[in-house]
Amino acid sequence: MEKMEITIAEQLLKIQAVFLRPQEPFTWASGIKSPIYCDNRIILSYPATREIVENAIAETVKREFPECEVLMGTSTAGIAHAAIAATILNMPMGYVRAKAKDHGRGNQIEGRLNKGQKVVVVEDLISTGGSCIYVVNTLREAGADVLGIVSIFTYGLNKGLQCLKDANVRNVSLSNYDTLIQVAAQLNYIKPTDVQTLLDFRNNL
Repeated sequence: MEKMEITIAEQLLKIQAVFLRPQEPFTWASGIKSPIYCDNRIILSYPATREIVENAIAETVKREFPECEVLMGTSTAGIAHAAIAATILNMPMGYVRAKAKDHGRGNQIEGRLNKGQKVVVVEDLISTGGSCIYVVNTLREAGADVLGIVSIFTYGLNKGLQCLKDANVRNVSLSNYDTLIQVAAQLNYIKPTDVQTLLDFRNNL
């Protein structure tokens, strides 16, 4: 496990942005019974964690996508993270709506985006990958050169990995499901015997 992955996992657990309940699963909107629930919007309410996360996003963009010219957040969860990271990087920022506005100029992409600009998408969470790939495709249709995605957390679901592969887009996450589970066990958020149950859930989806 990389140091950054561990640090971010620790922070997500500390502020309860992630809950693990292997014995009492949550019900997702899809009806799936899940032992994990993740809400990275909570990060914004904790200044110390927020600073760690936003600096990690900025550093990841610089390291993994040095040619990046514009950050684009996903609506709505990625907007604030993209804005803060863009401020750190002194870089232009915008965001992509879930659908075009039905009034005014009918924008779907907010902010200035020129054809050919090199873009990195900022996402809070990747599960099946559908929503962020929609954003990537919208930007590509507008003429952007999408270099990749930087996300805070990924479940590493097979469906999500395949979705990213099919769209020919690279995602770099600050932390991930496997790291979080190992950290949770080490910090006694869960029992060591729960680790395999949690891994089986992810692997069987």
